[in-house]
Amino acid sequence: MKETTSKEKMLKKIRRALLEKRDNPYPNLEETALYEEYTGHLDALFAEQLTAVSGNFVFCEDEIELFENLLHLAEEKNWRKIYCWEPKLQKLLSTYEFPFYSTDTDFLNADVGITECESLVARNGSIMVSNGNAAGRRLSIYPHVHIVIAYTSQLVLDLKDGFKLLREKYPENLPSMISNITGPSRTADIEKTLVLGAHGPKELYVFLLEG
Repeated sequence: MKETTSKEKMLKKIRRALLEKRDNPYPNLEETALYEEYTGHLDALFAEQLTAVSGNFVFCEDEIELFENLLHLAEEKNWRKIYCWEPKLQKLLSTYEFPFYSTDTDFLNADVGITECESLVARNGSIMVSNGNAAGRRLSIYPHVHIVIAYTSQLVLDLKDGFKLLREKYPENLPSMISNITGPSRTADIEKTLVLGAHGPKELYVFLLEG
């Protein structure tokens, strides 16, 4: 008598299971919420999650405090080539006489890119960005340091809420590039060792303002 192998036994069980009709054990799975309901403060949740993925969070009560922090960091980190391409932010930086490059002159040696964002996703500490503004695709990716200046009105709980804001802002044509940034660039491809900044910014700062 031929002995049944383990593989044949397994395949036999699979065939038997496929032939048997059973009721769905989880009939309401698709309607079940992925996360528990959150009723806390979105800024606190975002700060906690961003910090957990090696990002830096700075809450600023007003623009003066924002620029005090920016000047302190620029001096401490010895940043010299700071780039900003969005007119709204350029106007803000110019008001406080903060030095920046408004073109891509010498961009290969950029230290810092300052951008806005589409939204801040509190649930996982992510920053939703797109190429729908003047910063385009490069400014949040190439410089060693990425600084995001955002407002509390841009805080959302989940990704779906971030996409809702996008659809409201761009009702006719969504940007061709929509991306989520969750902490500094990271990889563990080399010997399973986590490396920050291998394929993008090594440092990420989010400055959050009221408004």
